[in-house]
Amino acid sequence: MSIINTTVQPFKTQAFHNGKFVEVSDESLKGQWSVLVFMPAAFTFNCPTEVEDAADSYAEFQKLGAEVYIVTTDTHFSHKVWHETSPAVGKAKFPLVGDPTHTLTRMFGVHIEEEGLALRGTFVINPEGVVKTAEVHDNSIARDMKETLRKLKAAQYVAKNPGQVCPAKWNDGAKTLTPSLDLVGKI
Repeated sequence: MSIINTTVQPFKTQAFHNGKFVEVSDESLKGQWSVLVFMPAAFTFNCPTEVEDAADSYAEFQKLGAEVYIVTTDTHFSHKVWHETSPAVGKAKFPLVGDPTHTLTRMFGVHIEEEGLALRGTFVINPEGVVKTAEVHDNSIARDMKETLRKLKAAQYVAKNPGQVCPAKWNDGAKTLTPSLDLVGKI
């Protein structure tokens, strides 16, 4: 069963955010666009490159009214030390969410039971708490936040423009389509 168009279920966990420990819950995701970025664990090799990429793109996410949440199966205590010791992770101004109980990794279908870690998963969630995009792949392949930004913009566009769809490689300002019988076989 797909997670697309399902509502994020209730959860509560702790995060390290801007020098403090804070609670993050399903309620934290409501009222704004949210991007959950799952990673296997803190102190790995590829994860800091992704955190740094997200940090470099964070101003753009904020302009779009979206919060970014990096989620690993570690504790918020580990995230504090990770933030303080990794120059790449130290750039993060968004919450580093701990999921030591694996509630979130299981909820989003990215939990690796045998390892107790997460797959690399990225989810865009609308202000009502409904999952609009999902991407999950092997842990050896890091993501590009430019593509996540493109997907966020597309999700925001179709939310504001019911009946429109964003074609392949759509970027902000590009032409969209209005699905109709007239288009069948003509594209």
